[in-house]
Amino acid sequence: MAHTPTLPETPAELAALLDRHAYLCDDGLATACFLALRMGRPLFLEGEAGVGKTELAKTLAAVLGAPLIRLQCYEGLDASQALYDWDFPRQLLHLRAAEAAGIGDVRRLEGELYDRRFLLARPLLRALETAPSVLLVDEIDRADDEFEAFLLEVLSDFTISVPELGTVRAERPPVVVVTSNRTREVHDALKRRCLYHWLEHPTFDREVAIIRRRLPAATDRLAGQVARAAQRLRTAGLLKPPGVAETLDWTEALVTLGARELDPDTAAVTLGTVLKYREDQDRVTSRGLDALLNGG
Repeated sequence: MAHTPTLPETPAELAALLDRHAYLCDDGLATACFLALRMGRPLFLEGEAGVGKTELAKTLAAVLGAPLIRLQCYEGLDASQALYDWDFPRQLLHLRAAEAAGIGDVRRLEGELYDRRFLLARPLLRALETAPSVLLVDEIDRADDEFEAFLLEVLSDFTISVPELGTVRAERPPVVVVTSNRTREVHDALKRRCLYHWLEHPTFDREVAIIRRRLPAATDRLAGQVARAAQRLRTAGLLKPPGVAETLDWTEALVTLGARELDPDTAAVTLGTVLKYREDQDRVTSRGLDALLNGG
């Protein structure tokens, strides 16, 4: 029998559990996450790319000791790709095997073809059939309006109808985290179904703490310099300002090179770990890396 996760008693307790898994969150995010768990509501996280939305879902799964089931959204995603599909190659092999065995009972064969063993469970169905589980619906803003409406229907009662088999109802609804980078506005109906939280880029002190927590090999000076540079990059009008993920990549690259502090020469050769557009790199280097590192 699947275990039932022990839920934290307070937002502070949840924050401490997340911290044990190297995810540092502020009081607002810890409270939103705590309420979503206690109220059994999906948590809708919105914010710039790289601020830790997806990472929160992964860490929450680790805290709860539950598998993470991820549905990555994209333009053109439809219900069959998110729900289930029939394994046509296996069904065909079954038909050929039955034919070779001389089985001619058409009704029996039809029943066998749509047996559960031939059903390929996609993320939404897997999440309903797995208890406990954490369902991550990642970047819902990349999906079409039609899929968004369909997702709302699934999240309303956590049931899925498979015409050939009947209705599948979650024994225990999954913990649901929905993320959006806000490339388009998500409809109010879906947001109303969820608890909402906007994730900001971390403050300087919190970003230093995240770097030191994730990369203890980094010196205090290096962590502070990288965090300060990342904070400045986010106000430089770039096409893609760096998120925490890029800050950590940059720090890890510097640690790998044996750097104990960040200087213009080292920054120049590692800029591709934090800025992923040529235009952004050109803009920063044209202003001078001294300005980035020293605030000039």
